[in-house]
Amino acid sequence: MSQGIEFNRLMLDMRSMQMDAMAQPKSVAPAPGLGQSSFADMLGQAINKVSDTQQASNQLATAFEIGKSGVDLTDVMIASQKASVSFQALTQVRNKLVQAYQDIMQMPV
Repeated sequence: MSQGIEFNRLMLDMRSMQMDAMAQPKSVAPAPGLGQSSFADMLGQAINKVSDTQQASNQLATAFEIGKSGVDLTDVMIASQKASVSFQALTQVRNKLVQAYQDIMQMPV
């Protein structure tokens, strides 16, 4: 149960970071016609993908629990592991970003 609470706290933290990043005014606009997206957009999309993966996993698990036909335990476990791995990867990216930010802030000017 404690891991579920920690997971929820992490998701709320990441969503709040996403909202903060999206609320920041964009200082550099990408050149028109190049199709480039900003880092904040890419990070927001990654967070949304992880969230979608977790929601799909939860829906599949719920369908299995209520006995819906056509839902296999192996599919539920695979979806659960995909959600877990994607969340762990996103957490590692966040940790690297925080470390890079701290390193930059400690550089002498």
